[in-house]
Amino acid sequence: MLIAMPSMGDPRFEKTLIFMCAHADDGALGLVVNRRVEEVSQSDLFDKLDLHTAPDAEIRHVHYGGPVETGRGFVLHSADYHIDEATLEVDDKVSMTATVDILKALAAGEGPRNAMIALGYAGWGGGQLEGELQRNGWLTCDSDDDLIFGVNDEGKWEAALAKLGVNPTWLSTEGGSA
Repeated sequence: MLIAMPSMGDPRFEKTLIFMCAHADDGALGLVVNRRVEEVSQSDLFDKLDLHTAPDAEIRHVHYGGPVETGRGFVLHSADYHIDEATLEVDDKVSMTATVDILKALAAGEGPRNAMIALGYAGWGGGQLEGELQRNGWLTCDSDDDLIFGVNDEGKWEAALAKLGVNPTWLSTEGGSA
């Protein structure tokens, strides 16, 4: 996971926590997991897609996945759900699917045990993320279910820092390297 540092300088990523889904020489893709899209609800999204929600279906918040392609939807979810040729297995615990089929499953009260719906994504060109890491724009930490799927979005950034033993009041907007 990427933890935005105060020195990031980009207000779109202030105090964000990003789950990295893909990283290669030609670029990287991640989803912000701690910012909700307040103006769009799951009901709004499902209505727009003409999906009828089952009475026992879990209600989820729609998240801001990042500033790239904000009209495109992604579902970050537990690895207990898979659609051939549509699901990206990020690791043995987390997958990502970007088709309407997973939304249909969620609306029906089926699908993965854990899921987070996101609009847009965070993307970097080749070498861009590495440069931001070198300039102290991000810290990294291991992910866990609470950081990805937990409902306390406001506390996820601080919780990720706490995993590293870092108190947010210790952070400076100026960074250096040794």
